[in-house]
Amino acid sequence: MIEPYQVVGLVPTMRGIRYRDEIKRNIEHLGHLTKAASWLSAMALPVRLITIPEGALQGFNDEVLDHDHEWFAAECAIDIPGPETDALGALAAKWDAYVMATAKARHPEFPGRFFNVGFAISPAEEIVLVHHKVVPLQPVEHSVTPHNVWDRWVELYGDGLDAFYPVADTEIGRLGVMMANEASYPENARGLAMNGCEVAYRGPYPHPHAGNGFFEIQNRARALDNNMYVIANQVGTYYLDAESDIPIDTFGSASMICDYRGTVVGQVGYAGHSTYVAGTVDVQALRDFRARAQFGNWLKDLTTEQYQVIYREPIYPKNLYLDRKPYGHDEYRREVTEKQIELLHERDVWRRPDPGTRDEGGAGDHG
Repeated sequence: MIEPYQVVGLVPTMRGIRYRDEIKRNIEHLGHLTKAASWLSAMALPVRLITIPEGALQGFNDEVLDHDHEWFAAECAIDIPGPETDALGALAAKWDAYVMATAKARHPEFPGRFFNVGFAISPAEEIVLVHHKVVPLQPVEHSVTPHNVWDRWVELYGDGLDAFYPVADTEIGRLGVMMANEASYPENARGLAMNGCEVAYRGPYPHPHAGNGFFEIQNRARALDNNMYVIANQVGTYYLDAESDIPIDTFGSASMICDYRGTVVGQVGYAGHSTYVAGTVDVQALRDFRARAQFGNWLKDLTTEQYQVIYREPIYPKNLYLDRKPYGHDEYRREVTEKQIELLHERDVWRRPDPGTRDEGGAGDHG
């Protein structure tokens, strides 16, 4: 039986990196924050899970500065396993807790490319879960996804749930990863749930969207829809590089822990500096609810044949980066975003706006 335990979601100050070696400073900071968060949170129940938000190791300079993908892959991306995961494994061992984190990382089958990779490390310092982000922060994130290299990915890993939504069955429950923009799409949370996920790590979400409700709405809905815990911790202040003394708030919303009925059971407001969120995870209660409820345990009622009709026609192009590096920001808008919007108009999924309702910048004029 899995006893209730505390989960701690770190909300660290982060510094963008220019080279891989600069990650060490961020990891050192995470070590100090983990000590404070774990010691204080364990006064309630034992801390068995520590989550580190997306961006905490490397920042988001590849996105903010529109870096060349191949340069970033060579100079800033990590390898999994590697020194960085070894350092986080030492934290897991020290605090006798699972550690979940993410990093932009290389893949041996795709030279010159990097993926955004979520992973979990056990207290025995073993990597027990590796997840490759399936939806980046479009249109600015340069990470390659499995769908971008679909044919080769399926050749390597198949097309089952484990290829896209892996879940680790551990002593603290079944763990899954749902990074940042992945949770903007309900299908990704459902993929984890259908593969057995009970506790999902959710990465941070940018302001102004986060500060205007997107983050909390998505977190609670994904938890409720799939009867799983969602651990959603933001990052704190963002410094562009190691020498910067200019703190920028790029996330700006509360961090939270949502239970399997979408209730917030742990929360900390945005503070503009390093902090953490903590709350209780009760996997046995989750399993009991899934097994005994007549209403609210939704997965038992899925009419899957019907839902397949929704996705019969492809929308987003697969294999986008199978034979080329990812686009920069301007190229992506021209070659992908504009074409995708036109596709939905052509299919009459979206109705075109009436003439005269947009200004030159594309913003709606409803004054």
